[in-house]
Amino acid sequence: MERTDRIAGEIQKEISDIIRTGVKDPRLPDLVSVTGVRVTKDLRYAKVYISVFGDEQKRSDAINALNHAAGFIRRELGQRIKLRYTPELMFIPDDSIEQGIHIGKLIEQTMNPDKG
Repeated sequence: MERTDRIAGEIQKEISDIIRTGVKDPRLPDLVSVTGVRVTKDLRYAKVYISVFGDEQKRSDAINALNHAAGFIRRELGQRIKLRYTPELMFIPDDSIEQGIHIGKLIEQTMNPDKG
């Protein structure tokens, strides 16, 4: 496992905790998940993939709230993880969970057409 992968996993765990316990923004729904983190080789930037349960408006509001709180989250992350540089955070919506649910429903309808 590469060093950047280990650091990305640690960043993912810490950002999940920071969002759950530290970010107090009314635009942020209760069900926000950090589904993944990609870190550049030089550890200067991190793409944080976020899944939000809800409609497109909730998803957009959550990403805006997280981008607004990015400085706070980055500062907290820097205190929890000792790196030479704390990466700059970019929050990106991740709809893979919704796609998986949709595909599951399509498979279910195909397997049981009388229930659809």
